[in-house]
Amino acid sequence: MPFEVTTRKHGHVGEIHFSAPPHNFASSGMLCAIADAIYEMDTDDGIRCILLTAEGKVFCGGADLAGADAVQGADGMSEIALFYENAGRIMNRKKVMIAAVQGAAIGAGLGLALAADFRIASPAARFSANFVKLGFHPGFAITYTLPRAVGEQKASWMMLSGNRIKAEEAEKWGLADRLVAAEELSAEALVMAEEIACNAPLALLAIRKTLASEVGGKAAETMRHEHTEQTKLKGTADYAEGVAAVFERRTANFAGR
Repeated sequence: MPFEVTTRKHGHVGEIHFSAPPHNFASSGMLCAIADAIYEMDTDDGIRCILLTAEGKVFCGGADLAGADAVQGADGMSEIALFYENAGRIMNRKKVMIAAVQGAAIGAGLGLALAADFRIASPAARFSANFVKLGFHPGFAITYTLPRAVGEQKASWMMLSGNRIKAEEAEKWGLADRLVAAEELSAEALVMAEEIACNAPLALLAIRKTLASEVGGKAAETMRHEHTEQTKLKGTADYAEGVAAVFERRTANFAGR
């Protein structure tokens, strides 16, 4: 699926903007481009905070299940491994990152939003770890990052129910740090980033390193485990049925095999 990742500077804030219309499905190629942009900003002394934004009504609808970099087919698991390698690069950064979530953040899209240090959302935002509805295991280190954000109980509910969490509830849970009107999201996301970027750059680097010292390693370890569990489930009839149900926009009929 064609995608575009662009960057621009707003003073000491570096914005990374991605687009893969209409649903901004994530591919390993798109994650690689985002990780490359983060690396450039990590090495730019003028950038103190990173802002991640997306085009259109959807933040990220999940992993690309149909494009050139799709996770389906015979090479699907190796593609997922590459997907997670780039996800790890995104998480293993030096600088604070804020995600502006204007719409649905589903599956891998939730993982991408959780890869940020903070999230600001509009009322249209929706968050879902929908893997169980696909007959699949969560990935993108969500089994580590989601409990870290909302606590074990709420994270377990999200992963075992697959339910979508609305923006207002997400803010109460701490999944969204701020909730603003849709028309104000872009401006307020930049204001939020500038609240960080106005501070001493060396102190910002040192404090984030302390706060996130274990994140990169824990996320990588988690994704290795998730990949193993996903490999076990990918060949099941339930996974095939779950994916088919998504494409056919119907309720899945799982058989436990």
